[in-house]
Amino acid sequence: MSEVIVLYDGYSKITNTDQMQANCSCTLIQGVHNIIVDTMTAWDSERIISALHKQQITPDDINYVVSTHGHSDHIGNNNLFLKAKHIVGFSISCQDKYFIHPFDKGEEYIINDSVKIIPTPGHTMSDVTVLVISNEAKTIAVTGDLFEKYEDIENPNIWLEAGSEDPIQQMRNRLKVANIADWIVPGHGPKFQVTNEIRESLKRQSGDTNGDLGL
Repeated sequence: MSEVIVLYDGYSKITNTDQMQANCSCTLIQGVHNIIVDTMTAWDSERIISALHKQQITPDDINYVVSTHGHSDHIGNNNLFLKAKHIVGFSISCQDKYFIHPFDKGEEYIINDSVKIIPTPGHTMSDVTVLVISNEAKTIAVTGDLFEKYEDIENPNIWLEAGSEDPIQQMRNRLKVANIADWIVPGHGPKFQVTNEIRESLKRQSGDTNGDLGL
C-alpha cells in the first residue's frame, strides 16, 4: 500500500483575451518507492523542496519522477531529482539510458505492487496516468490533464478548450479511469471522489461522439 499526498492543487484560468494562468497539481506517493508526479513550472523549485521537507524527505529520496505528459507546467523541476528514474509520458530514462516500454501498445508499467502507470492518450498522444492503491485500499488515479478539473465532468468544453490531440481517445480514457478509480487527482484542480453519477455522465458522453461534445 502507498500514501498519496497532494503537495499542491493545480489551477487554470483565463486572465484576459491572450493569456491564461495555470500550474499543475503536484503529487507525492510514499510507500515501497517515493514517487513524485508532475513537477510544476520551472519557477516552483523552492515550493517543491519546502513541501517535501514537510514530509521529511529531500529530492534525493525520490525514486521515480512521473510526468503525465511533456508540457512545461508538468516537467519544470524534473532536474531536482537526479537519483530518480524519470518517466515523461511514454519515455522512460535515467541519465543517458532510455528504456523501451510498449506504452503505445497499451501495456502498463508496474513500479511496485501498489503503483502502476497506464497509457491514457488524448490530451497528448503520450499521456499516462498513475494508479495507486492507497493505505485505505482505495484506488487513486493521478491523471494529469486527462481530467482538467472536477468541473469538466459536466462541462466537457473545459478539457476540450485546454487542448486535446485526440478528443475521442481522451473521452474513452476518461471513462476507463473513472471505472477504475475511487479518487482522481486532476491536472488543474483539487482531488475529487469518483461517484456512480460521474461514471454515468462519462459513459453517456463516450457513447455520443456526435452529440453535445461536437466530436
